[in-house]
Amino acid sequence: MDTIPLRDAYRSLLDAAATVAGSGDTIPSTGEWNADQILAHVAIVNATTIATVAAASAGAPTTYDNRTAHDTWTIERVIGLAGDNAGLRERIRLQADALCALGGPMLSETELDTLVPTLLLSHDKVQVNQPLPLRDLITGLAEVELPGHTRQLLSLVPPSATGNRGVPVATFHQVAPSSGTNT
Repeated sequence: MDTIPLRDAYRSLLDAAATVAGSGDTIPSTGEWNADQILAHVAIVNATTIATVAAASAGAPTTYDNRTAHDTWTIERVIGLAGDNAGLRERIRLQADALCALGGPMLSETELDTLVPTLLLSHDKVQVNQPLPLRDLITGLAEVELPGHTRQLLSLVPPSATGNRGVPVATFHQVAPSSGTNT
């Protein structure tokens, strides 16, 4: 599996996170996450994906469930454990390295085709509740989840820092590419 798109998506996300961190005070729209909460959510999604990939590569039964990545207490705990925004960015950078190594040449086509029972929620609504190929979970990160959160981060940059009105915020959660279902 080619992990260049995944690596590029992580690079863009981390560049956006650094831009937000350097822009001064950011105020999310009502009901939206701040930069640290977005990054903690991504870190939890990454950890869940890494665990799923590792289990599949070991031939162990596995599932994928993103509910923990939306849990407020867990998000705040990850922020505390990382220490600060820079710690969250470093955690994501290291997770990206691990996931690109695990999801790349290490996995066979058969492993990438492994059906993983998947539960994906977005805004408390079930988006996917069916088995998905492991490859779709990985490509969903590269094609939807990470780019969506990149835009979400950039939307936090104050207009005075960008000279414009920023980037519109939308709902961003993982999509299983072959099924075409948003999560």
